Amino acid sequence: MLQEESKIKALISLLDDEDTEVTVQVKNEIMSIGESIIPFLEDEWGKNFNPLVQKRIEDIIHQLHFLTLKDKLRHWKNSGAVDVIEGMWLLACYQYPDLEFQKVKTALDQVYFEVWPDMKEDLAPTDQIKLLNSAIFGKLKFGANTKNFHSPSNSMINSVLESKRGNPISLCVIYMHIAQRLKLPVYGVNLPNLFILTYKTEGLQFYINVFNKGLVFTREDIDNYITQLNIAKNDIFYEPCNNIDIVTRVLRNLIVSFEKLGDTERVEELNQLLEVVM
Repeated sequence: MLQEESKIKALISLLDDEDTEVTVQVKNEIMSIGESIIPFLEDEWGKNFNPLVQKRIEDIIHQLHFLTLKDKLRHWKNSGAVDVIEGMWLLACYQYPDLEFQKVKTALDQVYFEVWPDMKEDLAPTDQIKLLNSAIFGKLKFGANTKNFHSPSNSMINSVLESKRGNPISLCVIYMHIAQRLKLPVYGVNLPNLFILTYKTEGLQFYINVFNKGLVFTREDIDNYITQLNIAKNDIFYEPCNNIDIVTRVLRNLIVSFEKLGDTERVEELNQLLEVVM
C-alpha cells in the first residue's frame, strides 16, 4: 500500500513538467486511477504553491468528479429514476461535488416535520393545499427568487433548502416531495415557461402554482395561458410528468443560467449531462 501511494505521489509530482506531452500523459494516467486519487491531488494542491500546477490539479479533480457524476446520473436513469430527490441531488453535485445525499434528505425531513403537524386528513383537497401553502410559504417562508431568477443556485436543491429561495421547478420539487409524504396526490406538470403541480385523483384535478405561493387554479386557466402564449394545446401541459422530465428541465434551466453568465465550459458539460438523461 505504501509503495502504491509513493507511486501515486511521484506521478502527481510530474504535473509541474514543462513538456506538454509529458503532462498530458501524466494526466491520462492519473485519470485512469479514478476518484481514489483525489485525496492525494488535494494534498498536493495544498502543498504546491505553483499556480500552474494548482490549476492542473483543479482541472483533473473536476474532470474526475464530472465523470463519476455522469455514471451516477446514467445509473439513476437506467434504474428507473425512482427518486426525483436523488436526481436533484446528483445535479447539485455538479456544483457541490462533496454534497452528501443524506444532507439533502435531512433538510427535507426538517421541512416535513415542520409541516405535518399542521395538516388535517379530513379536510377537502383544496383546504389541504391551503394548509400546506400556509406551512411552506407562511411558517417556513419559502418563496420565489425573483431578484436573481437565472442564478444557477435556484436549480440546486441544497441551496434552495438553505436559502428558501428558488425557481418554479426547484420549489415545486420540494413542495411535491412534502405533499407526497403527506399522502397527497400531487405531481409535476411541464407547462411552457412555468413548471407547476397538479392535485389529481380519479374524480378530481386542479393545479397549483408554487411560484405564486401555491395559488390554486383550473384547467380552464391553463387553456387561457396556452392561448396567450399562442401555442397549440398538448396533453403534457395538463398531465403529470415523470422524474426524468423534471431532471431534464432542471438541466435545461442550468444551461440557460450558465449561458447568461457566458460560461461556455459549463454549458458544454451540462449538455453532456442532458444527453445522459434524455
